[in-house]
Amino acid sequence: MRYRALQPGFVVRHAALSRRDVLRRAPAAAAGLALAGCGYSLAGRGSFLPAYIQSLGVPMFGNRTPYSPLEQIFTEKVRVEFQGRGRYQVLPAETGVDGIVRGEIMSIGAAPAGFNPSQQASRYRFTVVVSVSFTDARQQKVLWENPALSFSDEYELASASNVNLAASGGAGAFIDQERAAVDRLSTDFARSVVSAILEAF
Repeated sequence: MRYRALQPGFVVRHAALSRRDVLRRAPAAAAGLALAGCGYSLAGRGSFLPAYIQSLGVPMFGNRTPYSPLEQIFTEKVRVEFQGRGRYQVLPAETGVDGIVRGEIMSIGAAPAGFNPSQQASRYRFTVVVSVSFTDARQQKVLWENPALSFSDEYELASASNVNLAASGGAGAFIDQERAAVDRLSTDFARSVVSAILEAF
């Protein structure tokens, strides 16, 4: 089993993570059901963080890309995902909390992954790279970090008939014109990040 408890001062570092990576680990999480009766907790429920961590600070992510809405969208999705776990009080602050999640969006890119009969790109693979860390605020120690967490997935475009991202600005056009896809991408990213932090991938 690849999951392991975090000890004070122990830093977990990983280079990449995609939604499919999380899905491939689903059997391991399911196996945790068999261990529940032996005193183990299910993965994904926060059992790998110190028990005293009850409140989390998720300040606004930094953003090194030229696309200003990204930091707001991705930060909010991470906050919502932590709140959805039902265990933590989530605040947009770095003080008065037990743990702090910090992030900085390093890059976002788009590449055609499918074409319609008119040879217009109808499906794109989007990749976002984010530096993320989780700090135990009480102990002032980083428990988990990934300086270049890469998340990528493919998305069908709603306006494929009149939008060709490769010819109209790539990721910038995607953010401006495909808000529904941006919402899906940021939601999927947040789920992967929160699972990574809570399960120590």
